[in-house]
Amino acid sequence: MRKLPPLNALRAFESAARHLSFRRAAAELGVTPTAVSHQIRLLEDICAQPLFHRQPRPLRLTAAGTMLLPVLRNGFDSFAAAFAALGDAAPPRVLRVTTPNAFASRWLVPRLPLWQEAQPEIALEIIGTDRPLSIEAGEADVAIRYARRLPEGHAGEELFRDTYFPVCRPQLLAGGRPLAALRDMYGLPRIHYDWMKIDAETPTWHHWWKKARTLDTSLPRDAEACRLSFREEAHAIAAVLAGQGVAICSDVILAPELERGELVRAHELSLPGLGYYLLHRPDHPGRRMIALFAEWLHGVV
Repeated sequence: MRKLPPLNALRAFESAARHLSFRRAAAELGVTPTAVSHQIRLLEDICAQPLFHRQPRPLRLTAAGTMLLPVLRNGFDSFAAAFAALGDAAPPRVLRVTTPNAFASRWLVPRLPLWQEAQPEIALEIIGTDRPLSIEAGEADVAIRYARRLPEGHAGEELFRDTYFPVCRPQLLAGGRPLAALRDMYGLPRIHYDWMKIDAETPTWHHWWKKARTLDTSLPRDAEACRLSFREEAHAIAAVLAGQGVAICSDVILAPELERGELVRAHELSLPGLGYYLLHRPDHPGRRMIALFAEWLHGVV
């Protein structure tokens, strides 16, 4: 059985010897200089010899202290490396992902079988909410945020950006083809939905008509009212899918319907969207799992 001095005494000596200062060691360890001095006295009693020359100043190591320091320093470094490796090698088996509701239901959920096929040992817990959850407070492991740019104070990466344009059922268009003239949009029933207050340039009908007038200054200003208006984006999309009108929508959110031809662009004029960002804590113990999830997201776009 190994007989070792108390760990607190070893830590106090290693820190004081590294800094050559009881005061700096105390600050590093979160204790008082008196406590550091007491622990070092205890270690010197065990060693039966002094480890520091305390007078005259500055503090210096004795021959015994000089011999002991590299042994302890290397030992503590090895401990730290081993525990860090354990944290990387054994991430949690469940990755909690928070995303906006529309992205969760219309983009992420349909692709989850691909994730299960690629990483069957890592389960996902999807938290769809338009209220941003705090990854710093541990409400989720990673967050997919929809924003103009990378949110300040976060570690993360941009996954992709979207584009907005008018979409509708092909039956609402002559021959199922996009409108040729901007003014022809007045003849279609238009659908509006409320946006989160992200910034002043959110891609809505107001900004679409504003851009349209830069291309055709003769467009009237008194015929832009929408026939239907919804609080929720999901309800507006349901109305579009039911053939009730045309709405300004994201090519990312409606990618499956556009690819299948269930919905088509009503006009080629588009507006720039925002970015989808994957955010995480830089010190998260499941960094490798998060990296796998980010790699998968890039691969299935």
